[in-house]
Amino acid sequence: MRTDSSPGSLPTREHLPAAGAGTPVLDVVIPVHNEEKDLGPCVRRLHEHLTRTFPYAFRVTVADNASTDATPHVAARLAAELVEVTSFRLERKGRGRALRTVWSASEAPVLAYMDVDLSTDLNALLPLVAPLISGHSDLAIGSRLARGSRVVRGAKREFVSRSYNLILRGSLQARFSDAQCGFKAVRGDVARVLLPLVEDTGWFFDTEMLVLAERAGLRIHEVPVDWVDDPDSTVHIVRTATDDLKGVWRVGKALATGSLPLDRLARPFGDDPRDRDLKDVPPGLARQLVGFCVVGVLSTLFYLLLYSGFRHSGGSQLANALALLVSAVANTAANRRLTFGVRGRGGAVRHQAQGLLVFGIGLVLTAGSLAALDAASADPDHSTELAVLIAANLAATVLRFLLFRAWVFPDAPPAVDVAPVVGAPPVVDVPEPQLQQPCRTRGAATVRLRPAPPADTDPRDGR
Repeated sequence: MRTDSSPGSLPTREHLPAAGAGTPVLDVVIPVHNEEKDLGPCVRRLHEHLTRTFPYAFRVTVADNASTDATPHVAARLAAELVEVTSFRLERKGRGRALRTVWSASEAPVLAYMDVDLSTDLNALLPLVAPLISGHSDLAIGSRLARGSRVVRGAKREFVSRSYNLILRGSLQARFSDAQCGFKAVRGDVARVLLPLVEDTGWFFDTEMLVLAERAGLRIHEVPVDWVDDPDSTVHIVRTATDDLKGVWRVGKALATGSLPLDRLARPFGDDPRDRDLKDVPPGLARQLVGFCVVGVLSTLFYLLLYSGFRHSGGSQLANALALLVSAVANTAANRRLTFGVRGRGGAVRHQAQGLLVFGIGLVLTAGSLAALDAASADPDHSTELAVLIAANLAATVLRFLLFRAWVFPDAPPAVDVAPVVGAPPVVDVPEPQLQQPCRTRGAATVRLRPAPPADTDPRDGR
């Protein structure tokens, strides 16, 4: 997994202006390997469709990756015949390598690709790229599994596709519906920052790009498509599936260990509500509320278990006091570490003492509730006691949070959306397309910038 690239600064998403004559807004890449038979009809059909329906200037780029048949000659002939068609030759095989190389070099603000067999109906192309042109989304994918899609394919491919997407959802928590459809687009400014993080050079390239984009918070638009299986497809299903599973393991491991610099890749945009300064909202309040609620639920369950146990050997008041005392100590310790981010032993005794005073307030509330219940009923059943205690604890919980935040932990560090760093801050040597300053600090790591290597110097080999 590549870790030598740092996210760059992305501009605010805006509607792309109408480009001047000859300046392509859309660059559609067709990666091919030994496709001399299908390449000509595919490009001509795509060119005719774009000429007739696409309202912006466009370009079609044939990315030939190491073909050994007449594919390069067919591509050159098409480029000479059609003004909007160009060809590009790579000497190493790999669909991902071809896409990354051409997309990285393209100046078009919207980049797309599709398979040479044109299994996807071209009427979905404009809906695919429109959200990118308008500034609504960062990436767009055609989905054969979305509601409204119409798909014709064999049972084996249907099973493989759905199983693969279930694996992605279960292992990488992917929320997009179809990673493998050869019909995708990305904004050029996003691609320039995202592509250096994608390692795969073969068929897993799509999945890796989507997973990283989604984890970084980028917006992915899905378009239901009409799709007809190509019975002459040269894709080797078993080998591709094996390589994809290896890629899933590699990406999952990198995400779990935090070795990918995805922090804030999503939002240097400036148009994310999470980046806006909200008046009268203390920093970290939302995260502390979530942490306090989680700890509170667990503490309440712990308290109820203790109360039920103590109740068998004593009265309700004694059981309540003992259960509340033990759970209060555990609650203060958990909130100190998890909710308010206080580390180390410094001040721990003082925090526990203050927590016990807060516990006293809770004891008064719960004890008073039990006393009121005993006064109302001579012999209340156990379930009624528990219901009254839950209500009293809810009231005490609100007051406890306010006292914890304002009195017990007033100097707690604000919650941030980065993983805690163990040890000294690391120094990461990363490439930067345009070097503007010698050093940047990102979170707890110092990022030293250096010029990015050329796209064609990747020593790894791919499919």
